[in-house]
Amino acid sequence: MNALAEGSPLEHFAALVAGPEEDLDLGLGALLIACAEYPDLDPAAYLHRLDEMGADIEARLAVSEAPEQLAGILSGYLSGEQGFKGNTAAYYDPRNSFLNEVLDRRTGIPITLSTVYLEVARRAGIDARGVGLPGHFLVRLGAEGGHLLVDPFHAGAVLTEADCQKRLDRIFDGRVRIQPQMLDAVPKRRILERMLRNLKAVYVKEEDHARTLRVLDLLLVSAPESLEDLKDRGLVYAALDCYGFAVRDLEAYLFRAGPSRHTRDLEATLADLRRRAARLN
Repeated sequence: MNALAEGSPLEHFAALVAGPEEDLDLGLGALLIACAEYPDLDPAAYLHRLDEMGADIEARLAVSEAPEQLAGILSGYLSGEQGFKGNTAAYYDPRNSFLNEVLDRRTGIPITLSTVYLEVARRAGIDARGVGLPGHFLVRLGAEGGHLLVDPFHAGAVLTEADCQKRLDRIFDGRVRIQPQMLDAVPKRRILERMLRNLKAVYVKEEDHARTLRVLDLLLVSAPESLEDLKDRGLVYAALDCYGFAVRDLEAYLFRAGPSRHTRDLEATLADLRRRAARLN
């Protein structure tokens, strides 16, 4: 039976991200994102699968393990035995951003594979945090006094800061230098938002307005301060001929953003949408 029989995925997601950061269940949040695409998905079944993997890892741990040993155990199990790997053949396949698909297919992109690592590690009692390196998501294992970086997309490889700079050089052609804050832990709410932004980029490129709208609804309950997403939702509503909703969002965007040379074209668009909305009433 679907655990979300009562209430929409959006309502459940909104309730989840409204709570304190320390209580936010990252795995559940990622599965609620997937529920918007897979209405019959039951998160409990996938959470149970994460529970089982966490128990397998916990059974292999000694009383105290150094970060290097933790990385070896975690990566040996998830990337080795379980076969989780980066989807280099179809990186922009939207299934890579849905945790249920990643767990079923054992393939994904850096942020979803990192989510598997983070959630399995948490269940095993391992201190693991997400690290949002620009263009590539990683996992940090161990406490501040002694930690290391693991790359779930590349079979759990352990990375040094120099390795991270090489990754940035490949992505940004040497234009970005690594900064200490780039290796800070990312709050779980921001991890969910980054997942959603990956999906948004895929759907915008595909001009899939209906799916883009679902993603923007989720983003705006998690990041209501995001003016860019508010504007984009208004434009997506316009593309779907939902003129009243488009006017609502674009008026709110212009009010909050204030006048500038960048808003003139949008004001003209808004005037046209008001006329279209009026003709429907």
